Amino acid sequence: MNRRAMLQVGGLGLAGAAGIDLSDLLAAKAEKNHYTTGKSVIFLLQHGGPTQHETFDPKMDVDEAIRTVGGVTQTKIPGVHFGSTFSRLAGLADKLAVVRSYVGGSSGHGIRPIISNETLKANLGSVYARLVGTNHSQTGIPTNIAIDPTAVEPDDNGPDVRFGTFVQTGELEKMYEPFVPGGGSNMQKNMRLALPISRFDDRKGLLQSLDGLKSELDSTGVLDGVGKFREQAYDMLIRGVAKAFDVTKEDPATIARYDTSQYISDSKFADKKNGQSGRHWYQTNARTLGRLLLLARRLCEAGAGFVTVTTQFVWDMHADGNNVGVGRGMDAVGNPFDHAVSAFIEDCEARGLSDDIMLVTTGEMGRTPRINKNGGRDHWGRIAPLMIYGGGVAHGQVIGQSSKDGGEPITSAWKNENLVATILHNLFDIGELRLESGLPVDLVRFATTGTPIAGLTA
Repeated sequence: MNRRAMLQVGGLGLAGAAGIDLSDLLAAKAEKNHYTTGKSVIFLLQHGGPTQHETFDPKMDVDEAIRTVGGVTQTKIPGVHFGSTFSRLAGLADKLAVVRSYVGGSSGHGIRPIISNETLKANLGSVYARLVGTNHSQTGIPTNIAIDPTAVEPDDNGPDVRFGTFVQTGELEKMYEPFVPGGGSNMQKNMRLALPISRFDDRKGLLQSLDGLKSELDSTGVLDGVGKFREQAYDMLIRGVAKAFDVTKEDPATIARYDTSQYISDSKFADKKNGQSGRHWYQTNARTLGRLLLLARRLCEAGAGFVTVTTQFVWDMHADGNNVGVGRGMDAVGNPFDHAVSAFIEDCEARGLSDDIMLVTTGEMGRTPRINKNGGRDHWGRIAPLMIYGGGVAHGQVIGQSSKDGGEPITSAWKNENLVATILHNLFDIGELRLESGLPVDLVRFATTGTPIAGLTA
């Protein structure tokens, strides 16, 4: 692993290190963060705007121009149905919570709600990293990570950033941006640990120079009693960070369980630009989504607190020259989503992680109640699908209700700021955070004063 690759971990760098030992930094960090819950959040962005009618809020007793395409499937919750594509998730409905009165707030494309005015125009994970530090005190894993298809397929397409980049930090310092592995870089290859230990030259000298956590030190001076952290500091990148990224360490049966490659089709969507040479969005999504969620779970187990997962701009189902309609769209996008998310839920349940990791899935908006002349649904900002699993939320429930045509809430509308507050309340002990000194007052106020979605707390 070359020096540059190692320095990329967590945004760490050489500048200004001034001889500060990483073990000192880790020791300082270990004494902090009693105001966190120890839980993690994975935010799976359904970029492009998922349809509510064909996912978690189907409508059948309506005019044909509105009716859910493909029919419905009965869930484990009596009287509750999902779109027919979500047959696996329907069998796990008692493990998750669906919000049917969530409003994205805009009918235009963007990267809401992961980055919006309600997140201080920063990746929400950057807000988390600013409050807890850039690296986990025990494992050294970056606390804020963003993964896209290149994290598991280095030569594949990365995320669509036409509407904003997922590493934005707003007014926060750049050091709090998400760590982004992949992109065909040496980092991606090195994370597989293909090189022998002897090739990791001058590890101790390198680690002496890392300064990503130095701002976390007590301003009064270097803390005492850090000897127990020295061995951890020397080995954290190899035994902690790199190991977490090496998905091949998983049991083959687990890897197979997450595999969504069966949904790849090189010809099925060739009449659309998203399926043609040079973009392959549908294929990339199917090839990588399951493995991305497996990787996200591993990162959370290793100590990451916030993981952003993005694939491609595939939920845009206008049925125009670029994109397919809702019928073909749910075939192309809904099937791998149903498979990957259900595999993730089953895996977390089997590992006893249901209280430790929260999975949030939504997009920047929803889709029109009325199907257009081409068989697609257009942009719609008055309501959007939202599903939350884990993190100790009260599961097996549907929160809120939409109108008969699925076009707007008829119960209390929950907005982006409520979703952000829900996530932050899952990550932090709000009472303790309010009392913590030494953190930016405005940021603490932001993280502690929002109103979470009612009914999600177990």
